[in-house]
Amino acid sequence: MCRRRSTRVLAVVAAVLGSALVTVPTAAAPPSGAPAAAPAPGQVSTIPDWRMQSSRQVPAGGDTVSVPGFGDGGWYQVAARSTVMAGLVANGRYGDVNHGENLKRATRDEFTVPWWYRKEFTADPAAGTHTFLKLNGGVISRGEVWLNGTRVAGTDDVVGAYPTHEFDVTALLRKGNNAIAIKAMPADPQNDLAIHFIDWSQLPPDRNQGLFRDVQLAGSGAVSLRRLRADGDLPLPSLDRADVTVKVDARNNTAQPVTAEVTGTVDGIALTRTVSLAARETRTVTFSPANTPALRIDRPRVWWPFSMGAQPMYEARLRATVGAAVSDTAHTSFGIREVTSRLNKGGREFSVNGKPFLVRGGGWASDLFLRTDLRRIEDQLKLVRGMGMNTIRLEGKPENDEFYDLADRMGIMLLTGWECCSKWEKYSSFDAEDNRVAGQSAESEARRVRNHPSMLGFLIGSDAAPPGGLEKIYLDALRRAEWNLPVVSSAKALSSPQLGSPGMKMEGPYWWEPPVYWYNERLGGAFGFASEIGPGPTIPEMEELRKFLTPGDIAKLTDYNATQYHLAPTGTFNKLSFWGTALDDRYGRPAGPEDLVRKAQLANYETNRAQFEAFGRDWSDANKPATGVIYWMLNNAWPTMYWHLYDYYLATAGSYFGAKTALRPLHVQYSYDDRSLAVVNTGLEQVGGLNVVVTLFNADGTEKARETRPVTARANGSVRVGTLPQPPGLSSTYFARLQLTDAAGKVLDRNVYWLSTKADTLDYGKSTWYHTPQSGYADLKGLGSLPKGSVTGTAKSTVEGENTRTTVTLTNDAGGGQVAFFVRATVRKGQGGAEVLPTDWSDNYVTLWPGETLTLTATYRTADLGGAAPVVEAGGYNVDKRVLPAG
Repeated sequence: MCRRRSTRVLAVVAAVLGSALVTVPTAAAPPSGAPAAAPAPGQVSTIPDWRMQSSRQVPAGGDTVSVPGFGDGGWYQVAARSTVMAGLVANGRYGDVNHGENLKRATRDEFTVPWWYRKEFTADPAAGTHTFLKLNGGVISRGEVWLNGTRVAGTDDVVGAYPTHEFDVTALLRKGNNAIAIKAMPADPQNDLAIHFIDWSQLPPDRNQGLFRDVQLAGSGAVSLRRLRADGDLPLPSLDRADVTVKVDARNNTAQPVTAEVTGTVDGIALTRTVSLAARETRTVTFSPANTPALRIDRPRVWWPFSMGAQPMYEARLRATVGAAVSDTAHTSFGIREVTSRLNKGGREFSVNGKPFLVRGGGWASDLFLRTDLRRIEDQLKLVRGMGMNTIRLEGKPENDEFYDLADRMGIMLLTGWECCSKWEKYSSFDAEDNRVAGQSAESEARRVRNHPSMLGFLIGSDAAPPGGLEKIYLDALRRAEWNLPVVSSAKALSSPQLGSPGMKMEGPYWWEPPVYWYNERLGGAFGFASEIGPGPTIPEMEELRKFLTPGDIAKLTDYNATQYHLAPTGTFNKLSFWGTALDDRYGRPAGPEDLVRKAQLANYETNRAQFEAFGRDWSDANKPATGVIYWMLNNAWPTMYWHLYDYYLATAGSYFGAKTALRPLHVQYSYDDRSLAVVNTGLEQVGGLNVVVTLFNADGTEKARETRPVTARANGSVRVGTLPQPPGLSSTYFARLQLTDAAGKVLDRNVYWLSTKADTLDYGKSTWYHTPQSGYADLKGLGSLPKGSVTGTAKSTVEGENTRTTVTLTNDAGGGQVAFFVRATVRKGQGGAEVLPTDWSDNYVTLWPGETLTLTATYRTADLGGAAPVVEAGGYNVDKRVLPAG
């Protein structure tokens, strides 16, 4: 969007000569690592770590720095993937850069000069073995690469964040000690095709200068195998068979003709071809049903998004032999599935395996310093799947390979593409080098991720569509990569000459809106494909705020005109402003920061639920269907109080559980615009014999209406089930409880709304690109005077492998009709201990009426208890906190 608008580091350790790649997430300082070693044919080793230093401290050039024995003893030791800032943070240079304004300790001046990365390793080159130096991404912003005193590549070649590079360094290797050095140039996202965090958080002071992907040494014999790719073609609508095609590029590394045998398997199917290559020739070897009939697979294991089915994976393994010797190997995983898209009444509609796919996703933020923590990434994707969210949009933050592997296994779809508000969309400034780097970036990224079944499409623009010349560069690059998924011109409603309309809209909002906003078919409301929209501030619970805010920061939360460092760096989003005004007018002025945080969870829950529910309901609108929505944003690059569904520390609060409620696979919901009820089913099968039970209560607990309505849930769609009753005598703030039951009366889904007899109203005439102001406010102040509620509960824990599952049973035992409102449970590390994070809850912030019992489950790593016994704390808006032993 034109938004005028983790703490752990991954060490990738190569062991001794001939070892396989090993990835090890570390919790603090990077490891020393074993020396990198030149690999044997068919094997790869990764530079395990680096020494890093500013060029201000190193006057020597690359011809000296890259010589074995050069003194780097006083340099910083950093991880294999480490931007400059990531390395300095890991070495404790600035303290806790997440807390308060400590990030300001790193001044921009430190990063206006190049920084050196250096590593010594041993080698014992064997005759006939070729060694290649591989950069699996560019050097930000550009780099010089040196080996043993010789420049391998310069800044005219190694430029941009994403182009991959491979250099034959066989002639430069020495028996014994060797040294590699890379000089990373300063970065400026407005002038370099790099990575920019725009207004997503405070900016990294180094602007992500340095190395953020692996540098590797790959060994090969006379013939190398590169670009192994695999595709499965389904004869839609039938899924009864698949034609699998496997391709690999065989490259002759020698000056003489050579013949190689390329053999391998796909799911037990034998592959074999003989290929003859002229000197230095590269030729594509293809295996398909035409030459390998067994690759026409009957009853294939079809890959689906998790909301639609299972995620089976296939593997392709190939080997090239020359004579009797292994020359190289290649391996990839892939899934058999097909993704297509079309314009449906103007909105971009994706289909997977021939079934329309309603995208309900969030925008991904990489770590601010581009650190890779595999466990943290896996934890986040588990939270995404646990929430029911089916898609992640990667705007200009294509992650490392492990991210895509996890998404494949979890069935989470991914939309990739370039970012806004930086050099990537300053099209008028592009020169010949920019065009070349842009094309290389698209080709490199597409080749890297094309085999992953989780990929949904590629956006070659975000807030702007590229002009015709650049569009052609991108499309030609994607064709060279054999990209076979949808390509979209822009995330905004801007066409490009060849691709035409993107079928996407970017009309805001990015800041607070009441629930009714999402149901109006205007601007960011539920129609078409909204590529990035959300209600702005998402305030974590107080326990989380104390992790990154000072007492002074917390004290000024109730000053809505105060600049908040842990909001955006831009003036548009650095104050709570009209979010606070709406909180005051709807819920009542908070008595202090604690009360503000308590009421914030209500506001976050109700509007986030409404955003996803509105798009779910209107998925089946025949006139203006809602085809997709990306919540802005999913997560935080650095601790902030806006644009996330779970916070930086992976805590889940009102934002998360409002969305989780809306994203249940079979769900009953209320519509704020016309008071209609609907049942949304994301499954592929119709579900009959259901009933919607709707009950209305006044704030004092008096039941005002109860109705039961039969319904059949439409497959992969929504169906209306009448409107909410409107009995006389409703209090100004009242409750609606919706239950979806099966024929036996079992509750399949439950949804509670706190509503007002006075509606929120909007003034669309004063809308900006990021906000539509309110002209009237719902009256929910009655929640502040609810009668005191009460719950009893029990908790029990069982160990399941590496995890513990804690089951919490809560009962409203009040005798006078009092509701127990917005009850939250947490698992603690012993009584009075910190909350266990991350925790996957089945539900939370629940509301119960007298006699009701609800059971919640929490799943978390046993190790995260730190040896303490689990304890559950449960309390609500009008319910005192209880402590429940959970052993």
